[in-house]
Amino acid sequence: MKYYEIARRSLEPVLPPLYARVRRDVLSELRDLSGPTLILDVGGRKSPYTIGVPARVHILDLPRESEIQNELNLGLNDQVVGQIQRRRSNIEKVILGNMTRSGLPSNAYDIVVSVEVLEHVERDELFIDEVCRVLKPGGVFIMTTPNGDFIENRNPDHKRHYKLRELAILLDKFFERSELEYAIAGGYFRKAGLRPWAVRRPIQTLASIFGNVVNSIQSASTDVATKAIGTHHLIAKAYKRV
Repeated sequence: MKYYEIARRSLEPVLPPLYARVRRDVLSELRDLSGPTLILDVGGRKSPYTIGVPARVHILDLPRESEIQNELNLGLNDQVVGQIQRRRSNIEKVILGNMTRSGLPSNAYDIVVSVEVLEHVERDELFIDEVCRVLKPGGVFIMTTPNGDFIENRNPDHKRHYKLRELAILLDKFFERSELEYAIAGGYFRKAGLRPWAVRRPIQTLASIFGNVVNSIQSASTDVATKAIGTHHLIAKAYKRV
């Protein structure tokens, strides 16, 4: 593992809990697989949830072209691609492309991961259909998106926010079965944990760390998975027919 990977893994308990949750789901699915495994990370320009996982990883993301992408730090450019390749040891490919028309081979990936991406996609059915196509039979799609049962859509790049039932209907059009949950408790500590860390702002950094630790404990409660109001994300796992 590279230094960045070791540092990121060691800091995981004090980082926002969403990525740790996704990472646990990825590792859980990998334990059920045998032999070399291949993961497609869609929209994963930073890909923290696949750091150090025992699999080869391909990242697919849009090129960074628009002002909104620049403002929101979305998509890929040469600088981002170079940073990914310097920092990560299990990244086999970084692919510039659109998941609604990826051109990737069919039945190629064991797992497709997509964290906070689908809400940016206008043609969401094409996106999900393409994910299903590139997955191997029996493969799993792991994704997150904002909780539309609770969170208002105020992001200029978000096409929609899904309610849990709406997302389940969409996934079930293409996959044999799906499992969906609400995730990540809201409130003061979640907000505090999202504040950026800075050497010049040690109090803010410590407050952010403390917020993430508390929010991780809050989000680990068993009732969060069924709590529509007060949670900030949906997490879904959808399985392709064998």
